[in-house]
Amino acid sequence: MAVKVYTTCYENGKALTSQKEGGFVCDSENQETNLVNIYPEIKYQDISGFGGAITEAVGATLLELPQNTADDVIKSYFSHEGLGFRFIRTHIDSCDFALRNYSAVEDESDTEFSNFSLKRDEKYIIPWIKKAYEAAGCQFPVMLSPWSPPAFMKTNGEKNNGGKLKKEFYPAWAKYFCRYIKEYRNKGINVSMISIQNEPNAEQTWDSCTYTPNEEKEFLRDFLYPELVNSGLGDIEIYIWDHNKERLYERTCAILDSETEHMVSGACFHWYSGDHFDSLRLVRERYPKLKLLFSEGCIEYSVYKTDNQLVNSDKYCHDIIGNLCAGMNTFIDWNIALNSDGGPNHVNNLCEAPIICDIKNKTWEKKLSFYYLGHFSRFIQPTAKRIGTSSFSTMIEVVGVENPDGSIAVVLYNRSNKEEEVFLRLNEKLLRLELPKSGIATAVISTAKG
Repeated sequence: MAVKVYTTCYENGKALTSQKEGGFVCDSENQETNLVNIYPEIKYQDISGFGGAITEAVGATLLELPQNTADDVIKSYFSHEGLGFRFIRTHIDSCDFALRNYSAVEDESDTEFSNFSLKRDEKYIIPWIKKAYEAAGCQFPVMLSPWSPPAFMKTNGEKNNGGKLKKEFYPAWAKYFCRYIKEYRNKGINVSMISIQNEPNAEQTWDSCTYTPNEEKEFLRDFLYPELVNSGLGDIEIYIWDHNKERLYERTCAILDSETEHMVSGACFHWYSGDHFDSLRLVRERYPKLKLLFSEGCIEYSVYKTDNQLVNSDKYCHDIIGNLCAGMNTFIDWNIALNSDGGPNHVNNLCEAPIICDIKNKTWEKKLSFYYLGHFSRFIQPTAKRIGTSSFSTMIEVVGVENPDGSIAVVLYNRSNKEEEVFLRLNEKLLRLELPKSGIATAVISTAKG
């Protein structure tokens, strides 16, 4: 079995990458220590792929760069030579990572949406999605998620600070979803997924709207799903929750029943309240056909240090491996690129992105998290199946997949601050690896015979 091993570590403020080839040898000494076992015969969920969000903030940042430089940023994510991202998430109307509050319809009297306008999307978002399509060579799926309905539809009369969707506007808001989807599709964007509400359990100082489980279920069952079907959009995948993992299981159980289960394709989740990998595992066990989609996570400057790239990258690796091992199908990161301040953001909720752009000097930088993300997205092919693994230490986190081409990809992340010797064990054969401290490695094993 031929093997290619790709390794990344962080030294002297730089990401250091290496690649080498090797092969398995017989386990003649019956190795017992430092083993990572691989069991391709044990199959779990399909893995759809990886992606990132293109928000108004991303578009505004890229517009400040020379065109060829901005194109290079897009290619670094979506081209075959880059990270190979194949999903995009963006927002219906404004979110915190927009330049200001806005809605496609601002006038309460415009009940027919005759003045519906996507002029901001057409400037800041849609062109970059099309650039991503060009880089990828295909029109991959896009997810739309709302942070808040228009202010006139809400109980608090504003986009920010929570509030609820007024009952009398449930029908109009469902029609609004459909109009947004159709407008995007008419502009050549492959919208195939929506979530009902971003973070429905949070009253944020930015664009936000809260739903109880019963309210989300009622809106889905009686208004949104029927309107999608009646509008010829029955192919749209609907995702519930779209918030942190600690309540994922309860929310899913509260919404799914004999009336609604056929309406829902999956559940979205974020990472801001901690690991809660068992929450995903419980949902996966109870609802084995439900798609589990990580829809947002970022390194918040209010929580994490901007200068500790190892801590920031650890967050990505630990969460992705834990989520995959618990049943996640799809991973979509938050903003793909921001400015040096971690914005723009109209409420100063700043954060890091895997690519940070220096607007003044017209340059851009790949953070360590960018390189670590690539160990998953570059080698886990769409429709890969997670396979069985076991590790000798909680400090060596592992996930393995069998790709559709028959190859096996194993991602190993060393959370310790020392180099670790590891032996991959597959079919009574061994491959010896040296994992650098706080480093990540992906072993791609060719199982082709001959």
